[in-house]
Amino acid sequence: MLLSKKKVQIETERMSLRPPAHSDFRTWSALRAHSVDHLTPWEPSWAVDHLTRKAFTNRVYWAQRSVSSGTALPLFLFRRNDDALMGAITLDNIRRGPAQAGTLGYWTGAQFARQGYMREAILAVVHYAFNRLDLSRIEAACLPENAASRALLETCGFKYEGVAQSYLQIGGRWRTHVLYASLRADRRGKTDVG
Repeated sequence: MLLSKKKVQIETERMSLRPPAHSDFRTWSALRAHSVDHLTPWEPSWAVDHLTRKAFTNRVYWAQRSVSSGTALPLFLFRRNDDALMGAITLDNIRRGPAQAGTLGYWTGAQFARQGYMREAILAVVHYAFNRLDLSRIEAACLPENAASRALLETCGFKYEGVAQSYLQIGGRWRTHVLYASLRADRRGKTDVG
């Protein structure tokens, strides 16, 4: 199922979520640069040109192609009262057929962390994925020591499912991640495992 050709936009109580646009470059690069110490312990190493206009332009084109083809839903988070860019959330690796699944990733600028914005965004994107995209499973992974991200996923209804050895390169080395999932018709109880 391809995403519709119209512009994708998800509204939450405090935010508007929409794909990146070329005009977002300056605010995106400033937020990422300001948040470098907050983000780099948890993300793959940034390319040398990560904060350049050319790299951002490529990101925008990738987002447009991904939305059109239905393979990903990359969204920026904008606070509605002042249009401040606060971070991003991406439902990526959307798989159809018998899987009907996708993988969730997200980041928040340092000054917007721990204020409930990402929780609001995750709940909205999961709802959209289950109800508009007809997905059945949303997966997410984070480093075991990332207590904030683990707690966030758990408060959003994601359940711990296990460990993936050497899942992603973070800081230039392969790192093990803990795996979580949210299911559309989840009958699993709360677990304290992991």
